[in-house]
Amino acid sequence: MSIRAAVKSVLGEEKVRVLRRLKRRLSANWTKSAKPSGLDAISNDLNKLAVHFKTDKWGTHRYTQHYQRHLQHLKKEQFNLLEIGIGGYSRPGQGGASLRMWKQFFPKAQIFGMDIQDKSFVDEDRITTFIGDQSDPSSLNAVADKIGELDVIIDDGSHRSPHVLTTFATLFPRLKDGGIYAVEDTQSSYWPEWMGSEDRDAPNTSMAMLKRLADGLNYEEFVDENYQPSYTDLNVVAVHFYHNLVIIEKGRNAEGTNKRKALKQRYAKS
Repeated sequence: MSIRAAVKSVLGEEKVRVLRRLKRRLSANWTKSAKPSGLDAISNDLNKLAVHFKTDKWGTHRYTQHYQRHLQHLKKEQFNLLEIGIGGYSRPGQGGASLRMWKQFFPKAQIFGMDIQDKSFVDEDRITTFIGDQSDPSSLNAVADKIGELDVIIDDGSHRSPHVLTTFATLFPRLKDGGIYAVEDTQSSYWPEWMGSEDRDAPNTSMAMLKRLADGLNYEEFVDENYQPSYTDLNVVAVHFYHNLVIIEKGRNAEGTNKRKALKQRYAKS
């Protein structure tokens, strides 16, 4: 006789039914109580976290939907994220909203912020801030030295093109292979009042630099035999352009080319 049949013979059919109903009720209550609540209930949704922490990465802008797509693979990883620009300049004691958002979204990450002003009041477990000037390579390197390995870098600093260019030139080489580099608020590239230019072809704006990265992805296809690939040509594998946001993926860019086969006449001359 099976255990189930033995229990039924001892208790009787009616009592067995009562026990089954009780088991189902207890199981339903356990499932209900196991559902996350509060911040835990929205910790997988960057848009909702941005609203909760009152960062303009969602609302004023629409950045968090793109960050979710490009950073989701790091959700449960241990890594270092550096954000330049901590915010809260209009009122003393304000800032750090996005740092708190990143901390909640990435439960194992170390979150670092750099700002030209002292924002140490933001510091807490897994959030560390530094004073630094993004227009000064020595200042940027000093902060990077303190952090160590850089897996994600987000430039939400001054948004002035010269500062964006200096920061990228200094920190992108220090970004880990497979890392992500983001530049926010690229609209300032088109504003002369913000050290940008009305001329969309101006060579020294942040958008001009970022657009050159897209060309650099295909440096192996250039027919200029004297062209020497730059560091970014060799180490950028993807550039994603969104409204006022650009996300760059770092890696080894050397897939090869079929240009000599496709352009037989050109290369037959050489």
